[in-house]
Amino acid sequence: MATRLASIFSPVRSPTSAPAHLLHRTLPSFSNRRAHPSQPRMSSSSAASSAPPAAAAAAGGEKPAVAPYGSWRSPITADVVSGADRRLGGIALAGDGRLLWIEGRPEEKGRMVIVKEEDNPVDVIPQEFAARTLAQEYGGGAFAVDKSVVVFSNYKDQRLYKQTIGIGAPPVPLTPDYGAPSVSYADGVFDPHFSRYVTVMEDRRKDSLNPTTTIAAVDLSGSDVHEPKVLISGNDFYAFPRIDQSKKRMAWIEWSHPNMPWDKSELWVGYFAENGDLTKRVCIAGGNPLLVESPSEPKWSPKGELFFVTDRGSGFWNIYKWVEQTNEIVPVYSLDAEFTTPLWVFGISSYDFLGNSNHIVFSYRQQGRSHLGVLDCDSASVSLLDTPFSDLSDVVAADDYFYVGGASASIPRSIAKVTLNESKTKVVNFSIVWSSSPDLVQYRPFFSTPELVEFPTSKPGQKAYAYFYPPSNPNFQGLADEKPPLLVKTHGGPTAETRAILDLNVQYWTSRGWAYVDVNYGGSTGYGREYRERLLDKWGIVDVDDCCSCARFLVESGKVDGQRLCITGRSAGGYTTLASLAFRDMFKAGASLYGVGDLTLLRAETHKFESHYMDNLVGNERAYYERSPINFVNQFTCPVILFQGLEDKVVPPDQARKIYNALKEKGLPVALVEYEGEQHGFRKAENIKFTLEQMMVFFARLVGKFEVADDITPIKIENFD
Repeated sequence: MATRLASIFSPVRSPTSAPAHLLHRTLPSFSNRRAHPSQPRMSSSSAASSAPPAAAAAAGGEKPAVAPYGSWRSPITADVVSGADRRLGGIALAGDGRLLWIEGRPEEKGRMVIVKEEDNPVDVIPQEFAARTLAQEYGGGAFAVDKSVVVFSNYKDQRLYKQTIGIGAPPVPLTPDYGAPSVSYADGVFDPHFSRYVTVMEDRRKDSLNPTTTIAAVDLSGSDVHEPKVLISGNDFYAFPRIDQSKKRMAWIEWSHPNMPWDKSELWVGYFAENGDLTKRVCIAGGNPLLVESPSEPKWSPKGELFFVTDRGSGFWNIYKWVEQTNEIVPVYSLDAEFTTPLWVFGISSYDFLGNSNHIVFSYRQQGRSHLGVLDCDSASVSLLDTPFSDLSDVVAADDYFYVGGASASIPRSIAKVTLNESKTKVVNFSIVWSSSPDLVQYRPFFSTPELVEFPTSKPGQKAYAYFYPPSNPNFQGLADEKPPLLVKTHGGPTAETRAILDLNVQYWTSRGWAYVDVNYGGSTGYGREYRERLLDKWGIVDVDDCCSCARFLVESGKVDGQRLCITGRSAGGYTTLASLAFRDMFKAGASLYGVGDLTLLRAETHKFESHYMDNLVGNERAYYERSPINFVNQFTCPVILFQGLEDKVVPPDQARKIYNALKEKGLPVALVEYEGEQHGFRKAENIKFTLEQMMVFFARLVGKFEVADDITPIKIENFD
């Protein structure tokens, strides 16, 4: 399984064993298309036969058993969670109007597979290939399709390959073999004018920490492999090369240090000469030093008009259009809402054009919820569409239908096909074509429904937001004189947003009697630029204060036990976790997953994309020192468990080791789990399972005052066992 270093020693004790069982329930009312054959499924007969007596009793109206919070038996086991943690890596439409998507499979060690929608979905690429790019470390935009031809980035060697759907031939390499996966490609598109593939290219051959990023063209006209031809270079970063199908021109986004793309970026248009080179170039948006904006997602309409999203003026990402004749930027639809998300990964698609009509299908975020609509550009009228999704992601459109990624508090991350009426104003059919967890419906009685919480921050008159999940299990109720323990989740980024969607990583805790809160601290996205910029120069202060304020609010509201408050987070959320433990006295234990302990070390060692990110979030050298938890280990007062991938290039493993060794020397209970073959985020099912179980039993032993019902062998905890 995983290599377990420094902390995983001999087993300590084994809590009371309790077998996990499954319940079967009917499917939701909307249509649920057949899942891909590789997705685990359970027949209704086998599920029903394994239903535990307590569940059957509860279903029959008998009174739930009374047991301490945290000790409840749940069918949502760590095995179920790890097997359901399928990732969605992008969507696109093939020439026949069918959907292609990338799914990550934990049971195949996180392999990213391109799949095509059929009555029985089929894998497009062979078993020995995986569609994943390492561009900017976080990747995205790993494939594109034109009719029946797919171009994708292969994970192992990072080369581009061409695969024709349905002919059974192996993929054909398009880019040179440099002897190592040192050149990555992302966010590519087919160029109809010059028979080539235009893509962002990241070249790490000369400097892995400061690679050269360009927009390059890869020849598709012959069978020989050629060196990519650089079209645009000179800036630090590029994204969204998008080519007008009707004219020889291209739009793109670029930005430079120290900005992140959501701080300040520029939208450009360039015109192709007859030989395919870019000649005339025009900055469309972002070039005015008096107007701070971050344009994103440029797209050419079927009529050859350039649309894009930017946050000029209002501070909210809205849809705009460029009028070429007058070189004007005009708003298309204005709302105090976010019509895109931060460019952490390539290939974001928050809106699209419905065929050759002048209609745009779009999604936006407002006050913690996603909305879906269609804009008639001729009449400027907007029709909001009703679907079961309350959270939306990428959208790709055909003539009278489109596909959209989405989820809700009761629906896991999915892709739906949405068919519209003739006027494109109403949904006439909604069907799920892919689900990250197709069998979750059987656990519905155990799901905790999130409550949107608006709580006061430490700044008078200011509010922040969170989603609170109360304990929920039909077979158990807590003791009359007891409040549940609380796990506070701090999201990563930190320029990101947590969303109220069905996540078994949350339900694992709540179905065992924990309360769980997911905090959108100041600096989170989804609430406009002003809210997002609360964190500028204040990372490690505002986020920490907001997480503590949220926990305090829930204690004072009588919802949770103030003596059993725990905190966890991944990546930047791991930093907020460690900072909360070092600089505040609110929490009794914490779990950091590949979190940052030393801001100065992170700045020196992290990858190019984020190498100046913290300069805006932290500030001067003194702040770097004073907000690094590693420098204040003497202020930690409670147990900590750390989980780390050994191939992490974003937060190098030395960060976790330094925290572990320092806490061990101080005499605090501490454990460190390291995983071979894992990068920034765990993809292997066995490691996802192990992390969840060990975090649960760590908190139970050191804070919980209860024994877990699951049969988990704890790892050794230094200064405790």
